Amino acid sequence: MLSLMDAEQLIKKLPKAEQHVHIVGSTRPETLLWLAEDSGLPKLFKTAKDARRFFKFRDFPHFIDVYCTVVDFVTKESQLERLTYELLESDARCNVKYVEASFSAPDHVLRGLDYGKMLDAVNRGISRARMGFGVECNIRVDLVRNYGPEKGMEVLDWIESKNDNVVSIDLGGSEERFPAKPYKQAYQRARKMGLHLVAHAGEAAGPESIWQAVNELGVERIGHGVAATDDPALLRHLKTKGIAIEACLTSNVKTRVVRTLKNHPIKTFYDSGLTVTVNTDDPSMFGTDMNKEYLQLHRQLDFSPSELFKLSLNALNSSFLPEESKSRMRKAFIKEYDRLLNKG
Repeated sequence: MLSLMDAEQLIKKLPKAEQHVHIVGSTRPETLLWLAEDSGLPKLFKTAKDARRFFKFRDFPHFIDVYCTVVDFVTKESQLERLTYELLESDARCNVKYVEASFSAPDHVLRGLDYGKMLDAVNRGISRARMGFGVECNIRVDLVRNYGPEKGMEVLDWIESKNDNVVSIDLGGSEERFPAKPYKQAYQRARKMGLHLVAHAGEAAGPESIWQAVNELGVERIGHGVAATDDPALLRHLKTKGIAIEACLTSNVKTRVVRTLKNHPIKTFYDSGLTVTVNTDDPSMFGTDMNKEYLQLHRQLDFSPSELFKLSLNALNSSFLPEESKSRMRKAFIKEYDRLLNKG
């Protein structure tokens, strides 16, 4: 049996994949200071410590307010290259091999930036990280539900004109104020475009929000999904349909979606046989990374290293990689895990 120290070292070295992480939400406190200077904006913070204090949230609506303030700091398309690169640099330190990064394009276009130039900048960051760390990354574009389904259709126009490394759409934003159902036509169109389908649901609203995402939008994965435990029929449906849940533990605690980590439903999801994955959501804002997420599952919810590796494989198996790439990476994950066990 592995000692506690050996188990934690093994967990840090596990090959991982991340499905749910926002580019802007990965802005480091130090980078927030750089953004203000590079953009010529008044400095809200004198030090990185001040910025970290800014990343403390009363509840989910307050988090949205803080997130929007950070979006305001992005005033040049080129700045997204650094944000993307640093996101992937942090993931690579946790032995994350594959990432699907969420890019909330309409947030920035409404502030005057150009979608195509931004996508080019994001992809430059991805390319640099691939060369520097060997981490692979694809993009999911968030329609941002606050702007309405007409804007969602416009975002799909942008993707049709330029879709480099874009594999899916998402629906983030203020879930409790803007339900999913009005986006049905946009999601039908996205499916015909060959895009995969994801939506945030069951984070700031109840099970009905998840039912809408499943029944009206036809999603393949649910972001957060915390409220699913309030509806046993929904849990059974998610399992039957093979719809994965992208769990974001620290995020849900910091935004008061759950009271403590021990109250988080990820163990229920796992024990129920659902495909559940581990993700950081907005890692810099929440002071976390993938290793911290995995380690707290081990320390506080008694997930064993083998169970954590199953979560890692869940993330890879339910990713939007092409099947050939997925198979190749899965074999590499298993080989690396066996090597770590034998070494231990």
